[in-house]
Amino acid sequence: MLIFAEIQLYFCKYIIYMKTKTVWFCKECGNESPKWMGRCPACGEWNTMVEETVATGKKPGGAAAVSVPGSGHKPMPLSHIDSSVENRISLNNGEVDRILGGGLVEGSLVLIGGEPGIGKSTLSLQIPLHCPDLKTLYVTGEESAKQVKLRATRIGGDDSNCMIYSETLMENIIAEARAMMPDLMVVDSVQTMFSQSVESSPGSVTQIKETAAMLLRFAKETGVPVILIGHITKEGSIAGPKILEHIVDVVLQFEGDNGGTYRLLRSIKNRFGSTSELAVFEMTGKGLREVSNPSEMLIPMHEEGLSGVAVSAMLDGTRPFLIEVQSLVSTAAYGTPQRSATGFDVRRLNMLLAVLEKRAGFKLSVKDVFLNMAGGLKVSDPACDLAVIAAVLSSNFDFAIPSDVCFAGEIGLSGEVRPVAQTDRRVIEAARLGFKKIFVSSFSSLEGVDTQNIEVVKVADVPALCRSLFKN
Repeated sequence: MLIFAEIQLYFCKYIIYMKTKTVWFCKECGNESPKWMGRCPACGEWNTMVEETVATGKKPGGAAAVSVPGSGHKPMPLSHIDSSVENRISLNNGEVDRILGGGLVEGSLVLIGGEPGIGKSTLSLQIPLHCPDLKTLYVTGEESAKQVKLRATRIGGDDSNCMIYSETLMENIIAEARAMMPDLMVVDSVQTMFSQSVESSPGSVTQIKETAAMLLRFAKETGVPVILIGHITKEGSIAGPKILEHIVDVVLQFEGDNGGTYRLLRSIKNRFGSTSELAVFEMTGKGLREVSNPSEMLIPMHEEGLSGVAVSAMLDGTRPFLIEVQSLVSTAAYGTPQRSATGFDVRRLNMLLAVLEKRAGFKLSVKDVFLNMAGGLKVSDPACDLAVIAAVLSSNFDFAIPSDVCFAGEIGLSGEVRPVAQTDRRVIEAARLGFKKIFVSSFSSLEGVDTQNIEVVKVADVPALCRSLFKN
């Protein structure tokens, strides 16, 4: 009887520690629900709710017992806190260092997301190969060590200080990292990692939250920066719960067409710098090559005399560059005219075509209009409106715009040309690349800007643009 009572007491204590319940999570956005629903109320996706068991009690020796960053410190006045600049580690890559704000901060957790085959693993391996002074622990959960070796041989570089560790159990990874104490740690990818303290499959919402929290604790306690590779959903957002983006310090996302050669690395979140930076790379047989001047790849690369082509002086974040806008206007072969746009919002294209018909009198309602942004870029800068209007009119009239002319202006619903932000930087970039003329809004202020090498033509509305552009 005494032994039976002791067993009952043991199970009672275990039940107190490990109270479990069933919760439904959305695989797309990580939204939590107490019951199953056909459609997620947060992201609106259908049939994405999965059932998982979560612990509501405290497990002895589990993840809840691990010390958190800053534990043991006492409250202190804000004025006594050292506000000196964080120690940064240069990655010998000008584009990556610039988008990170000057380098990788010690103890930071960086998340890199992107589509399959976009170049996430290539960049994460290229960084330690080009930084032989950094002792790097490269943890791979998706590929074998031989596969990583083959890619490293193709990329080239010094691999003497890069340690490859093929493992998916987070407890083993953290233990190996604490024993090795590297200067940099790369984990590829977070969806393949799992922890024994959570009873769910790798890639689930609970596992992603737990593994990211464990890596954050390791980075903050040891000061070792961690680069984390993550997948994205079909909508283009980081896969897993939204809390994953809240946990990490920096979120970088790869963009671009897998069929093309150019890749864009955009900063979505950065606790140590600006999110207005953009890095451009070219995918080659030896990895990703830095593109220090992206305007050279986006400006016209064809002979002169072609209609339907205009150059826009756009701005992505704080980085100005010029992009070629291509348009094709033809008579509708079928009853309903087509409207197609690649890299540009098709709804905004319809609005610009309506402005042309209502304010300038051009009958485009019976014609097919196709628009393309060169280089595979997705453009959201309203300064491209003026170049889109010029390209459409050029194709409609079959009149070639000179290759040394560019545009920067936003079109309003009344047909006016509105000024855009930092017009001076756009003018300076166009002049530096050899353009002789730029069309801007008549309300743009260019005080203090040297315009000796470029002619600035100010237009007030769309009819004024047509008179100035097609006056011959």
